[in-house]
Amino acid sequence: MKLDVRYSNHPNDVKHYTTDTLREHFLIEQVFVGDEINLVYSHNDRIIAGGALPLTKGLTLESGKELASNYFLELRELGAINVGGPGYVMLDGVKYEMNYQDGIYVGRGTKDVTFYSVDPSNPAKFYINSSPAHKTYPTVHIPLEKANKVHLGDAANLNVRTINQYVHPAVCESCQLVMGMTILAPGSVWNTMPCHTHARRMEVYFYFNMDQDNFVVHLMGEPTETRHLIVRNEQAVISPSFSIHSGVATTNYIFIWGMCGENQTFTDMDHVANKDLK
Repeated sequence: MKLDVRYSNHPNDVKHYTTDTLREHFLIEQVFVGDEINLVYSHNDRIIAGGALPLTKGLTLESGKELASNYFLELRELGAINVGGPGYVMLDGVKYEMNYQDGIYVGRGTKDVTFYSVDPSNPAKFYINSSPAHKTYPTVHIPLEKANKVHLGDAANLNVRTINQYVHPAVCESCQLVMGMTILAPGSVWNTMPCHTHARRMEVYFYFNMDQDNFVVHLMGEPTETRHLIVRNEQAVISPSFSIHSGVATTNYIFIWGMCGENQTFTDMDHVANKDLK
């Protein structure tokens, strides 16, 4: 298991970053690596984000010096969504089938977490978010049809989309992790616009369901000091609490959002009018 550590960034510093520096600090360029668990530990609210791509073997979460715990979920909770072929997760000996777009919430204290693919030629791809947890809540398997649905946008603004809330108070209990998946309709390319910030939690966006010729222009930074990142298929962006997090792409796409911090209220946002963006 690989765990890359990223430190927090002051907004005044971010104003001076070059494209390469922005990408180094905020872009997770390779989420999935064959037969590995590839994770990033961000000091923004201590979120861990990344992927597990089992091909020839099961992949087990491990602890390490960075976590200072006896096992990965001793002090943490976890959410995962499968964006690949059929797979399953073994949690302390209990098997959970994970088909395409199935999600799962795993509570603190689960000792053995191992990811498997059913068919190595069509492997499962488990996108993972994890945050610190102060107590244990039950593990919940969440297929797409059981996610809480919120329909937003209109064709005139190119942003028809369905927000599927997986790890969310409307679906299951968690300590601070909130996680879901937004699906844009054909012909729609904008997400989260008009944009917002939320000072009480940070966020990570994982973009997928694009071919190699398409990409997302992800807008970030303070509302009056915006920056952008070109994000390809199956890449993720770390968004600090001071930053907007919006995207527009060359095609419709799907993205998974994960948040952690001190407030799980989905509508706790500081909205930014389009006229105020710079």
